[in-house]
Amino acid sequence: MLTEIGSCLALYSQGATKANAASVNQEQIMTFTVTTHLNFNGQARAALDFYVRVFDGEQVLMTYEAMGQAEVAAAPDNIIWGQVISKEGFRIMAFDVRAGQEYNAGKNAFYVSLSGSSLEDNRARWSRLAEGATILQDLAPTQWSPLFGMLIDRFGITWVVDVATGATH
Repeated sequence: MLTEIGSCLALYSQGATKANAASVNQEQIMTFTVTTHLNFNGQARAALDFYVRVFDGEQVLMTYEAMGQAEVAAAPDNIIWGQVISKEGFRIMAFDVRAGQEYNAGKNAFYVSLSGSSLEDNRARWSRLAEGATILQDLAPTQWSPLFGMLIDRFGITWVVDVATGATH
C-alpha cells in the first residue's frame, strides 16, 4: 500500500493521475512547494539563523521597520517575513507575531518532517538539529526506515528525521 501511495504522490506532484499520466504534456505540468511557516514571539531571527546553518542554505530576512510597519511590531527589528532555502530543496519560513497578537507555541501542533536519501547527510543534519534539543526518539534504524528519529529543537519545533528505504551511505 505504501508503494501505491508513493506512486500516486509522485504522479500527483507532477500534475498527473494514473489515468492521464501518459498523456501529460511537460509544458502543462505545474509544480508547487509546500513550505512550513513558523510563528515566533521575537525569536524568528535566531531560529532562521540556526536553520540556515543547519541546512547550509540562503537566508532572507525582512524586518517590520524595513517594510514600513514598525508601529505594529513588538520591536521594529522583529522579522515580518524570513525564509531559508537550501540547494537540496529544503525551505522554511518564519515571522514574529505582531504586538498584541496572541502567541502560543503549542504542544505537538505540527511536525516538520525531514526525509532524505542519504544516511550520512541525515546523520549530519540530525547532529546539527540536536544542538540544544530534547530527543524524543534517538536516530536509529526502525522497521520502516534505515534511520528514524524525533526531537524538539531549542525553539520548540518538533522534527521527524528519517531516511528512505534503500538509502545510500
